[in-house]
Amino acid sequence: MKPSWKRNSLIYIAILLAGIAVFSYLASPAAQKKPVDIPVSQLVTMSQAHQISKIEVDGDVLNITSTDGRELKTFKETNANLYDIKELDLTGVTVDVKGNSGINWGSLAINFMPILIFGGLLFFLFRQARGANNQAMSFGRSRARLFPANRPTVKFSDVAGVDEAKQDMQEIVEFLKSREKFQTLGARIPKGVLLIGPPGTGKTLMARAVAGEAEVPFFSISGSEFVEMFVGVGASRVRDLFDQAKRNAPCIVFIDEIDAVGRQRGAGLGGSHDEREQTLNQILVEMDGFDTNTNVIVMAATNRPDILDPALLRPGRFDRRVVLDRPDITGRIGILKVHTAGKPLAKDVDLAVLGKVTVGFSGADLANLVNEAALLSARRSLKAIGMKEFEEAVDRVVAGPERKSRRISPKEKEITAYHEAGHALVAKMLPNADPVHKVSIVARGMSLGHTRQLPVEDRYLLTRGQIKDMLATFLGGHVAEELTFGEISTGSENDIKRATDLARKMVTDFGMSEKLGPRTFGDKQDMVFLGREISEQRDYGDKVADEIDSEVNRLIQEAYATCRRLLTENKETLVFIAEKLVTAETLEGAELAAAFDKITLPPPVTPTATVPVAETAETAKPVKAPVPKLVPGQNPAAD
Repeated sequence: MKPSWKRNSLIYIAILLAGIAVFSYLASPAAQKKPVDIPVSQLVTMSQAHQISKIEVDGDVLNITSTDGRELKTFKETNANLYDIKELDLTGVTVDVKGNSGINWGSLAINFMPILIFGGLLFFLFRQARGANNQAMSFGRSRARLFPANRPTVKFSDVAGVDEAKQDMQEIVEFLKSREKFQTLGARIPKGVLLIGPPGTGKTLMARAVAGEAEVPFFSISGSEFVEMFVGVGASRVRDLFDQAKRNAPCIVFIDEIDAVGRQRGAGLGGSHDEREQTLNQILVEMDGFDTNTNVIVMAATNRPDILDPALLRPGRFDRRVVLDRPDITGRIGILKVHTAGKPLAKDVDLAVLGKVTVGFSGADLANLVNEAALLSARRSLKAIGMKEFEEAVDRVVAGPERKSRRISPKEKEITAYHEAGHALVAKMLPNADPVHKVSIVARGMSLGHTRQLPVEDRYLLTRGQIKDMLATFLGGHVAEELTFGEISTGSENDIKRATDLARKMVTDFGMSEKLGPRTFGDKQDMVFLGREISEQRDYGDKVADEIDSEVNRLIQEAYATCRRLLTENKETLVFIAEKLVTAETLEGAELAAAFDKITLPPPVTPTATVPVAETAETAKPVKAPVPKLVPGQNPAAD
């Protein structure tokens, strides 16, 4: 198919040629000098007066040219006496006689040239309109993008941080390369593979890597491209997509964001007449239509598997689910190696440190991090990407770019410095808090400053002690402002909100309330009609609600008291760190460690006497058990 700009260029050229031809014809002497019709008698008179220089006989028409250059024309009279031209006095007159059957192709072409060009113009216009009409009637064609097998694509070596997922997908690659190996053993390869994971974890990249390793065609389409405003279009596109896939087998069909079309049925208006449900029904039918000899693997990606229709997830359709989670520290280092390959790095760049700093980053976040560092290095006219650029890129990704244009008064700058120093100091002194990596009062995004903590290792569980230390760290800025200025500001709004939400989760979700015990509160229901959004309904009475509020308030007050005690005991260190921040604006590394030297650590908490859970026979000590109070009729041995 020709590009649209080429078709438009042909039309414009045809219009230009037609205009030139019409202008040339109208400006020509032949068009401006129209021959004058004269009777035969005047022809005789002019010939006798020697006023004719040329006579051209063209059938029944006499084209006459007078001696003064005029062009005359006359018709022979068939029913009247016509003077014979030979009997006229034609001295000095040129007579040109043409046959009756001859055609003057030259004059005919000149006369009909504008008509031909105008007809060609109409032809192009109608052809363009017909193409638009075909486009309007081709809604049912699949819009999947085909990546041929011979086109350079990604491999498993380009995907890092998801080793378990690559092992699962290796079977798909081997089946597409040599299916006889599986068929001889009676094994049936999964028809469909569902890739599940948060956004940016590399689901699409993994699907393309499978196609690249197997060297097969790759059809890629989004779930939203199936559904249009016309009823039946989605189902038609599904049929066309699977027909193309069968013609190009072996191949991979990848449907990105399948939750756009694969939501649970019966959740929308219109029932079975809903266009989205018709499309989903057609997908289910097409996937059932594959036989064991069809080398077509359907892969789909979603970050919301909970809303998919159960019929999609049953065996025989999407048989296998592959989870791509956010990478751990080893995976993050591997992803950074992939994205920094081929880029000039300075000698001080340590990818292991970057892997620790980027806890919670997905593969897309890490790719963006490397790109931001490269952009910063190019902006500074550097020949290599340094560790300083990577550190600043982390800040840009987490908190946003620096807002150097924001004018902050000295008073607000001082308040921000004490606020961030309070966060850092409390986190440093609490035993279960993550180590402080960087403290800054440089405005980024919507914040005036930030304190970044660096976990020692990847963490998948949180204990009650860790969460309590997190609560105290959240309130560090608020308490520091109150102790220093005797006043509080609105800068603690987000900290207090996060602390309150975390304390409420401790009580209602985590079962960490000593008073209410290990149970959850609130029935969280998935509203299918509203897109499976979580909606919490109360499953407890007003008395329990008051106790929940009381427990949340108690946890917040405990964290506040702990924070106030620590900052009061280390007021000099708080002032020292805040003054350093006002001057330097950012503290990290050795400067931050030197600022923490004056900290007075709290005495270790002595644990209460408890009975050991498990002891060996050599280390076990006799424990005096309390004497039970006997109740009449009760057998102590039965307990």
